[in-house]
Amino acid sequence: MQAAVRCEWCGSDPLYVAYHDQEWGMPSHDDAHLFEMLILEGQQAGLSWITILKKRENFREALDGFDPERIARFTPARIEKLMGNTGIIRNRLKLNAAVKNARAFLAAQEAFGGFDRYLWSFVNGQTIQHRFQSLAELPATTSGSDAMSRALKQRGFTFVGSTICYALMQSVGMVNDHLVDCHRYAAIYALGNTPNLPP
Repeated sequence: MQAAVRCEWCGSDPLYVAYHDQEWGMPSHDDAHLFEMLILEGQQAGLSWITILKKRENFREALDGFDPERIARFTPARIEKLMGNTGIIRNRLKLNAAVKNARAFLAAQEAFGGFDRYLWSFVNGQTIQHRFQSLAELPATTSGSDAMSRALKQRGFTFVGSTICYALMQSVGMVNDHLVDCHRYAAIYALGNTPNLPP
């Protein structure tokens, strides 16, 4: 049996391969998952994604299951405790950003009737289908991620620069950046080719 062709960035690490095959690029409209990815992409800044993946479950435990309502109530004392947690990225700015982003997330949910509705409005509710043939073609930012970054910052989010926003768009399927010869490309194309923006 011929081995599945994958985007080469995931290498051969089983955790990375599973993330590539099962999650990356899948159109996500679940607010809980969107918030988790927003937090994790912010934690990644300056680091490799595999580093974050390996610490993901530690983050889940440390951040109360990525519950935005609970994180929004974290106190300076709770942040100080997290700074002693060797299982996560001990960066005070990033941890404080998680709290600030939880509050901004809850405000956006209330203002737009759901974070999914708000976030996906930047792509008109439908996955942008790219047809990249090599990793060299993948952009780090786009005009869409620029716009998202500006809008999120205006709503009080932080650690949401354009590069982080584009990585978020890739991870939650707002763009299909699987290479065309990747075995996941067609499946993501089919899933993302139907408008999902609520009326």
